[in-house]
Amino acid sequence: MGGGIESSHASLKLNFESGTGNFATSPTGVTFHRLQNQLTESELNGASTKKHHQQQVSFSQAKSNHMESASSRGQNPKRKREASSLPPSHPPPDFFDNGNDDHYVGGITGTSNNSSNDVDLSLLEAVEKSQSAVEALDLRTLKKLVLSFERRYKENIEARLKYPDQPDRFSDSEVELHLELEKLRVLAGGPELYPDLVNLNTIPSILGLLTHDNTDIAVDVVQLLQDLTDEDVLEDNDEPARVLVDALVENNVLELLVQNLQRLSETDADEMAAIYTTLATIENMIEVKPAVAELVCERTKLLRWLLGKIKVREFDSNKQYASEILAILLQNSTANQKKLGQMNGVDMVLQAVAMYKSKDPKSSDEEEMVENLFDCLCCLLMPLENKERFVNAEGVELMIIIMKQKKSAYSSAIRALDFAMTKYPPACERFVDVLGLKTAFSAFMGKIPMSKKNKKESYQEELEERIVSLMASLFGGILRGTRRERLLSKFVENECEKIDRLMELYIRYSDRVKSETKRMEQLEVDDIEMDDEEIYNRKLGFGLYTLQLIAIILGHLWCSEHQGMRARIELLLKQHKLSKKDVKDVLQEYHDNIGDLDGPEEKERAQSRIQKFISAL
Repeated sequence: MGGGIESSHASLKLNFESGTGNFATSPTGVTFHRLQNQLTESELNGASTKKHHQQQVSFSQAKSNHMESASSRGQNPKRKREASSLPPSHPPPDFFDNGNDDHYVGGITGTSNNSSNDVDLSLLEAVEKSQSAVEALDLRTLKKLVLSFERRYKENIEARLKYPDQPDRFSDSEVELHLELEKLRVLAGGPELYPDLVNLNTIPSILGLLTHDNTDIAVDVVQLLQDLTDEDVLEDNDEPARVLVDALVENNVLELLVQNLQRLSETDADEMAAIYTTLATIENMIEVKPAVAELVCERTKLLRWLLGKIKVREFDSNKQYASEILAILLQNSTANQKKLGQMNGVDMVLQAVAMYKSKDPKSSDEEEMVENLFDCLCCLLMPLENKERFVNAEGVELMIIIMKQKKSAYSSAIRALDFAMTKYPPACERFVDVLGLKTAFSAFMGKIPMSKKNKKESYQEELEERIVSLMASLFGGILRGTRRERLLSKFVENECEKIDRLMELYIRYSDRVKSETKRMEQLEVDDIEMDDEEIYNRKLGFGLYTLQLIAIILGHLWCSEHQGMRARIELLLKQHKLSKKDVKDVLQEYHDNIGDLDGPEEKERAQSRIQKFISAL
């Protein structure tokens, strides 16, 4: 995984040991000498740095001295979208020359006010002397930044190779390398320069530091990558963003990030924040290049790491973000869904969900994590083989328990059951066998747990649509036998109250679709043209799909030839000045728009079933 980096370091070591000092043979050396040729001597003067020998301190001590007030990677990392809690994507204003003597030096300014911080004055003085004012962020500035970074990178490698067992002899070079990485973060303010950054062949050097023996340096690189790929930075810069992400992927950034992720400890505040930042960087790259979602799962052990993280009982921001990244990786990738299923992922996600079967999340962030976990579960239930794993792992029973407990995961459990039972009869049969009908029909009748959250109309509407879909899946999966009789009998008990409820939903969704159809017809009168597919999709968005599912359930009830149910359906239709023809029209539209995503044979079978209902009505 890190073979390219190791070989690069090996070649460096050979050069130094041979006494030739021919650093230009390495990629870093090539870049270093090319940049030297491109810049004049006067431009290099400002980049020269005097080594400070007043004190010999370890890297961690030296870094903490001048970074004490710049704890941008704090104790409690927040979500990427909460910009105020993360390190700034752009440097402070004093990075640029503003006529004063203050210059950006890795999170602090070189002012004389040190009364509130225990800062090493000699170290600050040396650091301040090493900085030159950057007038503007352009190609010339980029070259100067890159050259300075490459020089410090070279010096650090030389020092570590020369004094491998004497940290005091290379700690100064590590502090300086840290400062150069901090300075490179200014490039996030000029994404249009990313192609030039790639052409200067600096990406391999930056990524090589992810395997640095000092994890603090690797943490700096992770923060730099997150800044460079931040979604706000890359907005309206699609092409430069693609160039950068392509270069990062080509230079094994995914492998190196995940390799570094596995050595970070959550007992250290900086490293815990770096875990979060690593996940943010991966998400940013997926946003720019969606193929990264499958690449990172093919090339690394990220899925395994994420599964391990969501299993931890204690909640923190990294567990929350891990659940979100896992959902992102699964949502549009059948390959990732199948791969995770083969890794016992269905059972592990069920274990993570089971922690909330009888308790509610304690915060909004924890609540979002639970929703992410259910998103993962629903994505996993797309492939047929994972539905089987779900049933074997007693996922049906767990979802019913969650529904009975009536906690905040109630609606999510219904959603998961709907995914599990869609086109998979064994899940439907298990649901009936473990007495799930009573719980499901309680939800169908609107007897849902009430809270501040689910009093919202949108929540109740979504829950209605989910439970209707679940009912349609039950009818589609249980076609005969005693299970079928038990399902049908539910619509007869209590004077056909379930049919009354079904017709109530049918009328409501029918009126909504008719209203939207009239509105679209008026738009066409006003010369706003829409093709048939667009019109149909608009109607689906306004409840047509749920209306079609209700019509399918009515078709199943009618085909049972139960006279009491038929009479009740006709009576309710007549009361609302409707007829069986209205139901048939809905079914016919559904029939005509069945796609062939599952193949032409499955399409023909589905159309045949719908045609049977139309004929019976």
